[in-house]
Amino acid sequence: MKRVLIIGASGGVGGAVAAACRARGDAVTGLSRSADGFEITDEASVDAHLGGLEAVFDLVLVATGALEINGAAPEKSIKSVSAQAMMAQFAVNALGPALVLRHTGDLLARDRPAVMAVLSARVGSIGDNKIGGWISYRSAKAAVNQIVHTTAIELARTHKQATCVALHPGTVATPFTRKYLGRHPSVPPEEAAENLLNVIGGLTPDQTGGFYDWQGKEVAW
Repeated sequence: MKRVLIIGASGGVGGAVAAACRARGDAVTGLSRSADGFEITDEASVDAHLGGLEAVFDLVLVATGALEINGAAPEKSIKSVSAQAMMAQFAVNALGPALVLRHTGDLLARDRPAVMAVLSARVGSIGDNKIGGWISYRSAKAAVNQIVHTTAIELARTHKQATCVALHPGTVATPFTRKYLGRHPSVPPEEAAENLLNVIGGLTPDQTGGFYDWQGKEVAW
């Protein structure tokens, strides 16, 4: 039995991963805003919830995120950027995970392999960006990739068996993406969860600091 912590356990992907882990016999702790009052952009809330956990975990998954915040859709071009919308994206998609990752050293087991995984998105890849648009969301995801990479470097000094990565779950059919699926192929949350857990299960410490997709393939920064 493994101990698993899911941040964003009430969301489509987070909930599906939590369910899949429970089905495998894992002991799952879930935190979310709707069920627990966990506010990922509020420093005091993050510290209170994570600081109150007594166990260490074999897997911590940060499955929070937002594509559209307060009705602000992804921009079609740089001309559409607004300060308010961009700051909101950074708060949810970069600052929030950073506040969680600040607790990584206390959350992860040191005496055995353990994984800290943060859901990112392929559109956060600078090298893969060929069409532009979605400035705020892209930039926030690029920022969280850097946050994960930096955390991995620091974590390796104290947790020799740990792996800290950013993961792209693919296009998942959830309320989060419904308006933006278009012609893109998508998978249900349950399938995405199995894909992610398969990737996580195959990770090794020499992959720490990397950015991987749902197939386990490395994504360009």
